[in-house]
Amino acid sequence: MTLFATIFGCSGLALNEAERAFFREAKPWGFILFKRNVDDPSQVRALCAELRESVGYDAPILIDQEGGRVQRLREPHWPTYPPGRAYANPALPMELRERAARLGARLIARDLAALGVDVDCLPVLDVPVTGAHDVIGDRAYGDDPTIVARLGRAAAQGLLDEGVLPVAKHIPGHGRAGVDSHLALPVVDASREELERRDFAPFRELADLPLAMTAHVVYTAIDPEHCATHSRRVIADVIRGHIGFDGLLMSDDVGMQALAGDFAERTRTLFSAGCDLALHCSGVMEEMIAVASEARPLSAAAERRSRSALGLRNRGETDFDPVDARAELDALLAARA
Repeated sequence: MTLFATIFGCSGLALNEAERAFFREAKPWGFILFKRNVDDPSQVRALCAELRESVGYDAPILIDQEGGRVQRLREPHWPTYPPGRAYANPALPMELRERAARLGARLIARDLAALGVDVDCLPVLDVPVTGAHDVIGDRAYGDDPTIVARLGRAAAQGLLDEGVLPVAKHIPGHGRAGVDSHLALPVVDASREELERRDFAPFRELADLPLAMTAHVVYTAIDPEHCATHSRRVIADVIRGHIGFDGLLMSDDVGMQALAGDFAERTRTLFSAGCDLALHCSGVMEEMIAVASEARPLSAAAERRSRSALGLRNRGETDFDPVDARAELDALLAARA
């Protein structure tokens, strides 16, 4: 089957006939869910089955379930999880912080796997700096690249423990951005030396992760004209080169206002720059048609990366008690110096 290098959202709690027909023809690599797509567990399971049926294969289904501000599944049907920063509890030795991050991610993954969702856009490996926009903020594991890398690694492993694929975001680093890329284009003027020392470092430590999501951020020291998503130089020299990431590289949402041009142009440019997959989230049909018009089949390299990633969708050891794990996690997070 020929799959096209796209990930699409849908508009509501179930597919309508237009969406079924579009997905059948467009054959996206995967799908992504948002709050608008979520009611209760039985509905989400049914929607995941519908999405996969529409393309005729076991398509990956993504979600942003970080904890804190960014979690699409919420009470009363799903538990609340803390933001990434909570795991950097200074009252704990580093090993127990890692234990907490792994437990938290595994509990999230267990929630997702029960629904048929098998990719979580986590860990956030961005390293915020003083004065940066709060779009990252407490979603980050801390302000120290080493801590971010270690807790990010623990979270990624927690997801993989339940057969859910992690996505490193936002490569090569959104933590220094002064504006929210959902609304405007961030421009970062730090030197390449400083970027490598701080911003890029966690991604380099986790370069073996199966998937990553780009940052819609301009780094003037590398490419003053194009954000990472649209920059051949950033993708080849930094993401594939300095960082050494050889996994499947998806764009951040092509609907974000950081990107210029219409949807077809945005999509065409990200593929030319070297992204493996175009992510489109809104579920707006006219936009999806424009993205699909510039979509291409997965390249040979992207197919290889996809096979490697999807081969990890297998649960590890199953001797895991979520009730005991949640109690342990709560105790670790509540520890005081």
